Amino acid sequence: MDIRLRSEELERQILSPRACLSSASRGRLAAEDECSVRTAFQRDRDRIIHSKSYRRLKHKTQVFIIPEGDHYRTRLTHTLEVAQIARTVARALRLNEDLAEAVALGHDLGHTPFGHAGEKALNAVFKPGFKHNEQSIRVVELLEGGRGLNLTWEVRDGILNHTGPLRPSTLEGQIVKIADRVAYINHDIDDAIRGGILRADQLPAECLAVLGKEHRDRINTMVLDLIHTNLADTAEIKMSPAIQAATDKLRNFMFDNVYIGSEAKREETKACHVVQHLYKHFMKHDELLPPEYHRRIADEGADRVVCDYIAGMTDNFAIRIYQRYFLPLPWIL
Repeated sequence: MDIRLRSEELERQILSPRACLSSASRGRLAAEDECSVRTAFQRDRDRIIHSKSYRRLKHKTQVFIIPEGDHYRTRLTHTLEVAQIARTVARALRLNEDLAEAVALGHDLGHTPFGHAGEKALNAVFKPGFKHNEQSIRVVELLEGGRGLNLTWEVRDGILNHTGPLRPSTLEGQIVKIADRVAYINHDIDDAIRGGILRADQLPAECLAVLGKEHRDRINTMVLDLIHTNLADTAEIKMSPAIQAATDKLRNFMFDNVYIGSEAKREETKACHVVQHLYKHFMKHDELLPPEYHRRIADEGADRVVCDYIAGMTDNFAIRIYQRYFLPLPWIL
């Protein structure tokens, strides 16, 4: 028995009947030989980690645009926190930890420069509309390496449905959808306090009474609640009503005090300006696109290709390209 087959047999013996087994995956867009060592979901996780799109997340905004400081979250550290929470919950519920981790690591691969500000800016100028979860699917199915990563159906389903009204088909994907919210609510509070946007005593007292006063206490409360609420054979991963209500109220507080109109967002107008002007510039001058993008225009159209190019940029790269085309360069003798 090779190592992969042994791992698949262990899954059948150890995991819950509710778990999505690697050996039962609905497969990939393009059939390929199985790995002799890794299960299908382990292989997906590794492909994501080794991708350029994943590495670029370290220079993409989470909340603070290009923060000066070593301890503010970026889109990459957010992703790692989501993966850690998802793995903890999946393991405790005897679900497929490898699937949960792969979905978590890939869920934001399509995020724009400048985070949600960039997403909003592209959505306003790209006529078909832009959503980062849909762009993440484009990354893993088409854009990464010019051919995509050929991930399993279950991982792609979890990535696509990690946000929005639809529910992931697997319980592992549903865990990631909630873990994403648990992570960003709590680490954005931490960053907002560090940045002087919030004071700890401004957080809603009724939420803290339920979830905990400290960062670690709130995450612990939410994670333990997810585990204990879903130990039974439920068809949907969810929080208990009390914890869900407190979490929703804390999230609404963050939208009112941090995500919209706060000092943390003072550069968003400029960030949107950069993204939209780059889009309009490349639509007029598509010959300036890198060759691997330009050759796709005949099949997909300039608007789609320009959107893909800009969505893949990091914060710093978008600013450098903007400077190249819209700001005067110094004369060097």
